[in-house]
Amino acid sequence: MKFAFIIMGDFDAEIDQASIHDGEAQIAGVSNLQEACTVAARFCEEGVDCIELCGAFGPDGAKAVIAAVDNRIPVGYVTHLPEQDEIYRKVFG
Repeated sequence: MKFAFIIMGDFDAEIDQASIHDGEAQIAGVSNLQEACTVAARFCEEGVDCIELCGAFGPDGAKAVIAAVDNRIPVGYVTHLPEQDEIYRKVFG
């Protein structure tokens, strides 16, 4: 199974990317939702079987990426347990 993880932040999708295990696992950094949708669609066309998104996407961003891949592959997003809310606020503001 080919897997991809997309993170959003101060990244340039053209250069902030890497792969391991002969390309079976890939990661891409994007700067915004539109860039994420473009990267996700490319991953889907390249045969990626599953995409996971960082928590910055939230449910609405995940829905946009699902639409970008025409709901052809599973798309999830990272979340955390409520007991860590304070720690997350400290780290991510």
